[in-house]
Amino acid sequence: MNLIIVESPTKAKTISKFLDSNYKVESSFGHIRDLPKSELGVDLENNFEPKYVIPSKSKSRVSELKKLAQKADCVILAADEDREGEAIAWHLFTALNLDESKIKRIVFHEITKEAILEAIAHPRQIDQEMVDAQQARRILDRLVGYKLSPFLWKKVAKGLSAGRVQSVAVKLIVEREKEIKAFIPQEYWDIEAKLSKNDNFFYSKLLKINNKSVGKFQFKSKEDTEETVESLKKGGWLISKIEGKETKKSPLPPFITSSLQQTANRHFGFSAKQTMTIAQKLYEMGHITYMRTDSLNLSSKFKDEASKYLEETYGKNYLKSGGRSFKVKSKNAQEAHEAIRPSKVYNSPEKIESKLDKTQFKLYQLIWQRALASQMSEAMLDTVSVDIIAGEKKECIFRANGQTVKFKGYLEVYPEKVSENELPPIEENEELKLEDLINKQHFTQPPARYSDAGLVKEMEKHGIGRPSTYAPTISTIIDRNYVNRDEKKRLFPTDIAFIVNDLLSQHFKDIVDYKFTAEMENNLDEISHGKKEWQPVIKNFWDPFYKNLEEKYQELDKQKFSPEEESDEVCDKCGAKMIIKTGRYGKFLACSAFPECKNIKSLKKEGEEIRKEDSPEMLELKEKYKDEKCDKCGSDMIVRNGKFGPFLGCSNYPKCKNLKNIEKNGEKGIEIKCPKCEEGKIVKKFSRRGVFYACSAYPKCKNAYFAKPTGEKCSKCGSLMIEDKNGPKCSNKDCE
Repeated sequence: MNLIIVESPTKAKTISKFLDSNYKVESSFGHIRDLPKSELGVDLENNFEPKYVIPSKSKSRVSELKKLAQKADCVILAADEDREGEAIAWHLFTALNLDESKIKRIVFHEITKEAILEAIAHPRQIDQEMVDAQQARRILDRLVGYKLSPFLWKKVAKGLSAGRVQSVAVKLIVEREKEIKAFIPQEYWDIEAKLSKNDNFFYSKLLKINNKSVGKFQFKSKEDTEETVESLKKGGWLISKIEGKETKKSPLPPFITSSLQQTANRHFGFSAKQTMTIAQKLYEMGHITYMRTDSLNLSSKFKDEASKYLEETYGKNYLKSGGRSFKVKSKNAQEAHEAIRPSKVYNSPEKIESKLDKTQFKLYQLIWQRALASQMSEAMLDTVSVDIIAGEKKECIFRANGQTVKFKGYLEVYPEKVSENELPPIEENEELKLEDLINKQHFTQPPARYSDAGLVKEMEKHGIGRPSTYAPTISTIIDRNYVNRDEKKRLFPTDIAFIVNDLLSQHFKDIVDYKFTAEMENNLDEISHGKKEWQPVIKNFWDPFYKNLEEKYQELDKQKFSPEEESDEVCDKCGAKMIIKTGRYGKFLACSAFPECKNIKSLKKEGEEIRKEDSPEMLELKEKYKDEKCDKCGSDMIVRNGKFGPFLGCSNYPKCKNLKNIEKNGEKGIEIKCPKCEEGKIVKKFSRRGVFYACSAYPKCKNAYFAKPTGEKCSKCGSLMIEDKNGPKCSNKDCE
């Protein structure tokens, strides 16, 4: 028996379908060894030797895999093909005490039968250089996190964290926010003309005055435009030049990790983390190739299959003769890898839609379309440029542009917005009729906050992180309260982010320096290619970093970065003055008599009402629900205050975690028996993603709805109807 070990159960299940009974495929459930959480885990006196431990959650799995490995004729380590996957394979080899003569390492870019059998036929050894690069990354991140974070606790606030990549990402967001706050809008105007020929209308824009191009700030006020407008009203409008040409629009390259995250964010609003979670599932199900890549290469097998499919479906004129290749700009791209593409061209999105959920289908369709389109012919566009002489002294030139799609080409598969603007039939020296003159006011806009797509693009531009780190970095800085999302899902820094960034920028410049961080990534790449040893790279970073850290412990005073401020509030418990302090979650009120009195309160922000525990509303609710009992354990229910307002929580927490919603004033509650278990009721609940409705008998019943049920049932399938912006609709997505 041959034992194959992969990271995930889904991956194991997919691979099992392709192999006979001579192979047993098992999952390690991710990493089985790591640095300890309770200590640094790096021997600073012994050349940075790491101390790895097996976490409690992995011990039973390691024992099971050991038993299976002892019975196996051969153990095949089939973790992912990147550095992290190589490290997982190495940790498995070490933790399971495997015999080197009995192990094989295989890698594959897609989970298909052909790829798996090919990989098994051509195994290799564990690549120690890739393992060393991953170890170096892990140790660097540990040294920064475990040494700099306690410094922030002492000098700013408890619970803060710092990271080699996360702190640079926070700096990008903080600097953008500072740009926005410092931005001063500038007013400018432009002039458009609505013209006609035989009752056919089109618009043109002022281009030149006296043969000089009109700049953006040519007209800074409406008054500045008036002289030109008066001249235009008195003169005629004559077509002086018409230029027409055929232009080509080429398809974009197939996706790499960063471009997939950016496009999914723009098209669907997916966060970087959400995109990678969905892509990981699609990969493990065998539908797409490996999704952590910075290479634009496509295999000849895929190109041949794509050519055949496109010719059969659309015709030969939709094919790019000889195929198309793309060259990545990054000098550190892993050119031996492939871009993200569908595993099988003939698995069109419509063909496998029934096997995918809604988000998986969206992302798969995007990947499939982009990869296919990259091998298609260009779109052909007819463009027309028309210059029009105007003004009392014929001193002004207006320009109108027209564009139409002559041949769709790749747009047939990968639709992109092409601004079509068809001009009426006109000829040179023809006169036009002026219908209207429009002088428009504009103001310059500040730079926008980063979306996930924008931040990934900026990190990639600066060489910060690698494909596998973009999504975890964004997720980390949000989880650690350095960054939040606004109503447009764009990223903005919290108060504490400004404080921490200012401290690091002034006193630990290398940690948040873009060039330094990018150079460190280059060093890790060179370690993986065998060009550098990992310990000297760590030492070159550690020695100056540690020396500076020791100096700053002595030099810096907490009051400089996290000063206490006076307030007008008086402690309602002991009568002492309340002071304003800064914590991990921003500023708050604390009793000045600490530690004798530990009273703290939320700080009321401008324009925001903070609901206090002793507010009239809370006191009224406590009185109303004073006799409420937990329907799970019989204990008293207590009115508590949370992110989404008051709710009822069991007093027996954490033994009993029962919660109940309290409807807001004027809000109609729902009293609907769960149609699945017929025991619980459908109640309103809250998650990080917002409001949803679910059975009160959870976890016994996991029935849930992402819109409010109306109480009515569908006349076709009997499922509950839910509220929709266009009116009630059936909650069953398969019901028409």
